Formats: sequence, structure tokens, C-alpha cells
Amino acid sequence: MKINIEIEMSPEEVRKVMGLPDVEPMQKELMDKMQERMNTYIDEMSDPDVFMKRIMPMGIQSVEQIQEFFSHFTKMATDKKDQ
Repeated sequence: MKINIEIEMSPEEVRKVMGLPDVEPMQKELMDKMQERMNTYIDEMSDPDVFMKRIMPMGIQSVEQIQEFFSHFTKMATDKKDQ
């Protein structure tokens, strides 16, 4: 014996029958906030000064510190080879 039961329900109706919460308002609010942040970042990226400050918070000084670190590191490595 074979019994087929077809139930036609929308996703909202299934959610209500199963007792699941409606998260659509929360998702909409979250997506609106994300969209607002993305628009702010896009606006900031169009300003070269703000963009460079975001990439290099310390400015050129940080680049010089990185160069100094690597030169010190390579000097230490070459000094060990000489010994």
C-alpha cells in the first residue's frame, strides 16, 4: 500500500507550524547596517588622504620602521655567517 500526502505551504506557514521565530526583521536591520557601513567605506576610499591613513596608520614612519627592522634582521643574519 502506498499513501502520498501533499501539503502545500509557504515557507512562512511552515516556520509558524514548526514554531520557529521570524528573523526577517533582524536580517533586514543587519543588512541595512552593513549597507550603511559599506557606503561609508566606499566614500572614504574615494578620498586618497583618508585611504592612505587607513592603510598606513602611522604614515611613512611605519614604512621606515619596517625597512629598519629588515635591515637589522639581515645584518644579524650576515654577522652570524661571518662567525
